Amino acid sequence: MAPRANWKGSLKLAELACPVALYSATSTSDRIAFHMINRATSHRLSRTFIDSETGAPVSPADQVKGYEVDKNDYVVLEEEEIAQARPRSDKALTIENFLDWVEIDTVYFDKPYYLSPSQSDASDLFVLIREGLRRNKVAAIAKATLFRRARTVLISAYGDGLLAITLNFDYEVWAAQEAFDEIPEIKIEGEMLKLAKHIIDTKRGAFDPSRFEDRYEQALAEFVKAKLAGEPIAPPRKGRDAKVVNLLEALRESAALSEQGGKPATKKRATQPRKTTATRRKAS
Repeated sequence: MAPRANWKGSLKLAELACPVALYSATSTSDRIAFHMINRATSHRLSRTFIDSETGAPVSPADQVKGYEVDKNDYVVLEEEEIAQARPRSDKALTIENFLDWVEIDTVYFDKPYYLSPSQSDASDLFVLIREGLRRNKVAAIAKATLFRRARTVLISAYGDGLLAITLNFDYEVWAAQEAFDEIPEIKIEGEMLKLAKHIIDTKRGAFDPSRFEDRYEQALAEFVKAKLAGEPIAPPRKGRDAKVVNLLEALRESAALSEQGGKPATKKRATQPRKTTATRRKAS
């Protein structure tokens, strides 16, 4: 069964227009989901909005959106007024310019979508755009109205199709310096850098998402199975306390483990004859 398109429109480049369909590239539908239920009756609970001051329930007809300008002071906006602020959609992803991949800051990435032609007679133009992006190693910046919001979209070649990633706006991304300004200036050189490079080289691998594990989801699934089977849930294992170690010594140990495939070295004990009671007394 073919996936359902989230959006249909056209990919526009100058005077060219290619009919396309947008599909979600990710989904959380397979995650374990919980419902709030009444412990006594096992019935599902429903949410009710109440007045924060009076505690009285508020009917849907009296529920409106408000923007807080001061404490307990709101500007109320009706749904019709909010609808007027939404941009009109021309059903087009309009390419404005192209960027080299090295210029793209991934912190602005929001959500990925797959982009494919929505009509068979548009395949030639679609493939032309895809191969132009791939062979020139560039991505396209496009503007569109998606899901009632004006969005900036990054479009790149991806397999047989295109990948469209909605981008965060500049005001939505915090400056990195706010998180990094307390990191001290430390100069690392010599043996430390060589050991770090050695560890990286021995652990270098390929990007393989199939090896990523959602341990929280796995643990929840095991708990649900245990509950259904009437089995007790085993308590989680306690983690080891972190030790304060010398960085250089830790790097040396990590490098040694990397060479052995991650297994700690084991020292072989010399085989000695078992001491008898008489032998122990003599030694004493």
